[in-house]
Amino acid sequence: MSNLSRRRFLLTAAGSAAGAIWLSACGGQKTTSEAPATGGGDGPEVGSATLGFIALTDASPLIIAKEKGFFAKHGMPDVKVVKQTSWAGTRDNLELGSDRGGIDGAHILTPMPYLLTTGSITKSQKPLPMYILARLNVNGQGLSLSNEFLAEKVTIKDPKIKAIADRKKAGGKLLKAAMTFPGGTHDLWMRYWLAANGVNPVTEADLVVVPPAQMVANMQTGTMDTFCVGEPWNQRLVNQKLGYTGAITGELWKDHPEKAFSIRADWVDKNPKATQALLMAVQEAQIWCQDPANLDELCEITSKDRYFKTSVADIKPRLAGTFDFGDGRSVTDSPLRMHFWKDTDSYSFPYKSHDLWFLTEDIRWGYLPQDTDTKALIEKVNRSDLWKEAAIAIGQEKAIPASDSRGKETFFDGVVFDPEDPQAYLAGLTIKALK
Repeated sequence: MSNLSRRRFLLTAAGSAAGAIWLSACGGQKTTSEAPATGGGDGPEVGSATLGFIALTDASPLIIAKEKGFFAKHGMPDVKVVKQTSWAGTRDNLELGSDRGGIDGAHILTPMPYLLTTGSITKSQKPLPMYILARLNVNGQGLSLSNEFLAEKVTIKDPKIKAIADRKKAGGKLLKAAMTFPGGTHDLWMRYWLAANGVNPVTEADLVVVPPAQMVANMQTGTMDTFCVGEPWNQRLVNQKLGYTGAITGELWKDHPEKAFSIRADWVDKNPKATQALLMAVQEAQIWCQDPANLDELCEITSKDRYFKTSVADIKPRLAGTFDFGDGRSVTDSPLRMHFWKDTDSYSFPYKSHDLWFLTEDIRWGYLPQDTDTKALIEKVNRSDLWKEAAIAIGQEKAIPASDSRGKETFFDGVVFDPEDPQAYLAGLTIKALK
């Protein structure tokens, strides 16, 4: 980053903070209609943006950035953080954009900005270019099963998974496995888990899409055998004694990337200063969320109806690293709990090597063509350069990793993903949709 660019963002951050103080002294924040035009000088081009989120714990940074005034601090007092009903709804509203009643950006499953950019999931079947600006969290998802299989006490690596699938198939039904969006993170975690345990998710399981907040209700009605979803819904399942958690995804891949903060590319290109303001606010919110001293307040805020609409008892334990799996197993102070920020090699940094794994898995299961130029696609979507500029502007230069790659990654079954040779990884996988 050039000295001039660095100075510009430092001035923007300082100017935004000073503006927030001035507004407070004058009796509060101005609304969009009252605020002066922000297109000139070093301030954001606009004071508002509309961001979507799903009722999942990993949406907390966007919610906290709004509730604790981080957006306002950086000159964006009128940001709207709007609940979406499903990932399909998030997709549709991104395609609309805020000008047509939709949203500009979102808390989103990391592969979705790539699938939108290629046009493979848009309703119009046309590409919708997106930028990934940050990773919102690592870890924090669960693979849960219904009480029908409580006697098996399935774990992360367990031959009983294959036995269950075979038993279901012998009875004329396939193992019903729910995830939240085709080609998204939960779909890929479920497929990897099943395949690594000898169950072909294409021929020996029936994968269905269920919105996160509806997972527990669907388990209660007996419409699924297992699901993969983010918190707090695995904890809620256990609290209601409707099932148990077989594994947490941090066991599948330690400190794996999960949700992303992504905005439409046309909005970012039109509003670069506002984009940096949003990104700085989200980074500061991630730092706030990571602080254990803020855990109780975080849970109280997000439990409200307009956000997760569930109890603190559903949200807090697993954020604190306390896991009651619901089958007699329990863990306290787990390092595999959800994390939002780290002072060095930050969890928030959008590693391009991680995006490459997601794209490789989407190729594995037929969501993207085998000839996809993954390197070019990542360079188009992943804006780690903007993340670095924002981190410097808020005084977090130490959080910037030395490389866009985190290097080789090892999964629970011993398989290693080398981002320098994704084809070797793909070729070595026994179960896949590719011929």
